[in-house]
Amino acid sequence: MYKRFIYILIFLLSISAKASFILLPMDETTQQNHLKAYGITFWCLEKNHKVSWLLNYRGGSFLVPDAQEIRKECQIRGVSFEIISDEEEVILLNEISSPSQNMESVILEKAPKIAVYTPKGKQPWDDAVTLVLTYAEIPFTAIYDQEVLGDQLLLYDWLHLHHEDFTGQYGKFYGAYKNVPWYIEQKKEAEILATKLGFSKVSDEKGAVAKKIRDFVIGGGFMFAMCSATDSFDIALAADGVDICEAMFDGDVSEGNYQSKMNYSNSFAFKDFILERRPEQYEFSDIDMTSKRRIPMEKDYFTLMEFSAKWDPIPTMLCQNHTQLVKGFMGQTTSFDAVLVKSNVLVMGTGELNGEARYIHGQKGKGMFTFYGGHDPEDFQHQVGNPPTVLDLHANSPGYRLILNNVLFPAAKKKKLKT
Repeated sequence: MYKRFIYILIFLLSISAKASFILLPMDETTQQNHLKAYGITFWCLEKNHKVSWLLNYRGGSFLVPDAQEIRKECQIRGVSFEIISDEEEVILLNEISSPSQNMESVILEKAPKIAVYTPKGKQPWDDAVTLVLTYAEIPFTAIYDQEVLGDQLLLYDWLHLHHEDFTGQYGKFYGAYKNVPWYIEQKKEAEILATKLGFSKVSDEKGAVAKKIRDFVIGGGFMFAMCSATDSFDIALAADGVDICEAMFDGDVSEGNYQSKMNYSNSFAFKDFILERRPEQYEFSDIDMTSKRRIPMEKDYFTLMEFSAKWDPIPTMLCQNHTQLVKGFMGQTTSFDAVLVKSNVLVMGTGELNGEARYIHGQKGKGMFTFYGGHDPEDFQHQVGNPPTVLDLHANSPGYRLILNNVLFPAAKKKKLKT
């Protein structure tokens, strides 16, 4: 009888100590592949597993149920994980919930449907988001003007815009590349597409696309933009109904005194900007800091702001990282002049040397947007025709983590922004 009691006791103790959760640590020293850890988290959401995002706990770790298929998937993808018991999970969550800790546990509800705005035939490495989504094994659908104007954005929760020009000036590549075959071909293709979609000018067609994207956000969608998609999008909205394109772009002269006709109330993030009139200048406006900053690569860093995880979970989610200091990187639009950022837009990343805004977030209607300056977080000065970044060499990139924060945060239960 005594032995039977001992056996029962041992059995009960083994049950109580049974591992029941998997922790995906996201700190600097433990996680061997931060980027693929986001992919595992997304995969768990797709499989209807409950996922908790532990804000500010070990770099923004993820907590998922213990299941053999999840362990196996982590092992296949090279993602570090730890097994914790029910008791350890309770202790962990109690620590996080303590008012003295700037931490929070946020439930992720379901995997968002992701669309990437990109022209057909574009190389994956021309877009850092396409590159990292593919590397992290997070599924997405590529869409372009036909789909946007056909109201297919209604099918998605999250939309990404990258190295785009919504002003109809073909990326302002005219000065350096007007006689290069790829520029001539891309201009021709854009004109054919605009005609097919019922527009006489590419600028008019791109403006219509920008307004459809605006409506998507106002209706509750999430938009993430990088590089020239950030300022050219806002410029297109502010210039609605005004011809700002010179003859080499749209076949006729620009509208007289068009600068005074900008409607900054239409733009998402920027105000009072001055457009760059010279067609040969590789720049849209004074929003971008590229030509004004003069910061050498070895000193180019920006700092992520710290927010209250319990009161401001959204910007906290967007800034989750294993370091607050992130390497800078350039693009056609590298960063934003902080003076031109609207007061209702939150600056989440600031240049160390000049105070420029690198990473900003705001709300428009029922939806939200994030603008991230630069082209590729692990390619300091990406040039046309450069080889692709090999993300296996940058599996723990803080700069790329910011992109993936934006991919995941639409899955979270929303709380009202306090800041």
